[in-house]
Amino acid sequence: MDLAQHNMIVNFIWSIADDCLRDVYVRGKYRDVILPMTVIRRIDALLEPAKQAVLKMKEQLDAAKVTNQHPALCQAAGQAFYNTSPFVLRDLKSRSSQQKLKADFESYLDGFSPNVQEILEKFKFRNQIPTMIESDILGLVIEKFTNTEINLSPNPALDVNGNVRLPALDNHSMGMIFEELIRRFNEENNEEAGEHFTPRDVVKLMAKLIFLPVADKIESGTYLVYDGACGTGGMLTVAEDTLLQLAKEHGKEVAIHLYGQESQPETYAILKADLLLKGEGAEAENMKFGSTLSADGHSSREFDFMLSNPPYGKSWKTDQERMGGKGEIKDHRFVINYSGDPEYKMITRSSDGQMLFLVNKLSKMKGNTALGSRIAEVHNGSSLFTGDAGQGESNIRRWIIENDWLEAIVALPENMFYNTGIATYIWLLSNRKSLERKGKVQLIDASGWFVPLRKNLGKKNCEFSEEQIRQIADLIVNPRETEQSKIFPNETFGYHKITVERPLKLKDIDPEKAYLPKEIKAFVAEGKADENGIPAIRKIHKSGRADPLHGLFARTIGGKKCVVEYEPDTNLRDTEQVPLLEDGGIEAFFKREVLPYVPDAWIDGNKTQIGYEVSFTRYFYKPVQMRTLDEIMADIRAIEKETDGLLNEIVGDGK
Repeated sequence: MDLAQHNMIVNFIWSIADDCLRDVYVRGKYRDVILPMTVIRRIDALLEPAKQAVLKMKEQLDAAKVTNQHPALCQAAGQAFYNTSPFVLRDLKSRSSQQKLKADFESYLDGFSPNVQEILEKFKFRNQIPTMIESDILGLVIEKFTNTEINLSPNPALDVNGNVRLPALDNHSMGMIFEELIRRFNEENNEEAGEHFTPRDVVKLMAKLIFLPVADKIESGTYLVYDGACGTGGMLTVAEDTLLQLAKEHGKEVAIHLYGQESQPETYAILKADLLLKGEGAEAENMKFGSTLSADGHSSREFDFMLSNPPYGKSWKTDQERMGGKGEIKDHRFVINYSGDPEYKMITRSSDGQMLFLVNKLSKMKGNTALGSRIAEVHNGSSLFTGDAGQGESNIRRWIIENDWLEAIVALPENMFYNTGIATYIWLLSNRKSLERKGKVQLIDASGWFVPLRKNLGKKNCEFSEEQIRQIADLIVNPRETEQSKIFPNETFGYHKITVERPLKLKDIDPEKAYLPKEIKAFVAEGKADENGIPAIRKIHKSGRADPLHGLFARTIGGKKCVVEYEPDTNLRDTEQVPLLEDGGIEAFFKREVLPYVPDAWIDGNKTQIGYEVSFTRYFYKPVQMRTLDEIMADIRAIEKETDGLLNEIVGDGK
């Protein structure tokens, strides 16, 4: 299909909204009619040539009392769907009354196969029929969609002489038209667009980051591609096209199967409709409706390539409650046996579940193939650092990095998405790292690489050029250090969180009333008070050696030398982060950074935890060049000169 034909059809369908819906619907609701009607008309055009064959098969199946009629009716229709009503769409454009039209149109919709019924149900299209009947526009909308000036059929439209008047519209071209309509509606409703629509330039980049590093290793065969928050399926489509193109360039033949899940009804309807319109009925069946977190639709599958833009900054409390509540979640994806902990929890705050989508993907990696699995997922900045050591977000980062799955994180420019201007990042993961990437993580700061849009689309005011996409992908394919690319050992991002204790000090202590172990009360009274009081002793060790690092101090009490543990003061308790790569480890850090200032402090080793975080600011910070003293003095003198005599004008000369 050439561009002129594409634009003509898109513009014609787009004009139906203005011609028929303007005084009935607000602009934001045009899609509620136009998108499902586009689906219905295309499916109708596909089914029209075999209409009589389907009706005949239906009659035979009913007579034979066959219960499962779906396979036979699909075969008769020559499609993955069918319609058993006596009508085709063009039969309905003229009816004697609105009520007759309503009854026949509803009968026509009822005749569709279950997969099309599901799409109409998720579109809530039947809810629009009373409005269209009441405003007398249903017949007009049908007439517009069946207009002979456009051809939505897979067969060419001929003139009276049998010559091609309008070319055929193949499935791929129809899919492109439908995607263009979706894009336009998303831009019209840009306050909602970011929830299910990722800009095409970002999707292209993600697809290249997944496939290009392994382009030479792709063999002829079957590959499964998955998106657990697939929206309208744009990422899956671009990923499929990219993989097919790469395979072709390398002389390989690949079969690609798409899998996805979406929780928003209308978005899910668009997703399945788009696949049906492209002739990918089998792929449409691989799209599941519902929440990936609480109702995983692909729990038993593993995938070769996975990519997503999951919702971030969005509560998953409803999912959490469906899964038993935060303290009772046992899902094997999020509670695992790791690092000696049989219930290692990767459960994030209920206010933001974005990282759980990443954990879900990691649970679906292939472990027995040469390529393993590759993942690209978009996150906001909170996934880099939110969550203290031992909490869900940090545990996820630890699990990922210690398993050496994280290849790279790419910082994107601000204002790249339609509904948010905040900083976003692409995480790139693989369980088959190349030898040069083993034990390392690459950070790429692409926040300054963009070209401005001529017109803002919601909050999106910039995009990647093709050249910038190529440059970023090249840094991934050929990892190296530049001003925008830094490579670090995995341990760089890890730290020990240590708990620093100090003794509880009591003033005017009465050993008979003090809340202390009975056997040491007598010793406490002999303790030497300082300005804060007498340190309260928790326990006395009559044998053993002093170990201030772990809270054991040598003291002489009652004339006896002993080793004591002090009662900690919870009000003085503090924590410190000690990098895993700290020279000399925790002990060296403690002696250098803590003991010189609080010599009676110690570390409670039972509370030490490991955490991970990634700070782009730390590694890519560019300090602002300070002005010189001469420049500052010159400005001051200029200001003094400008204000010379101003004070006298205000207060006079004092006479």
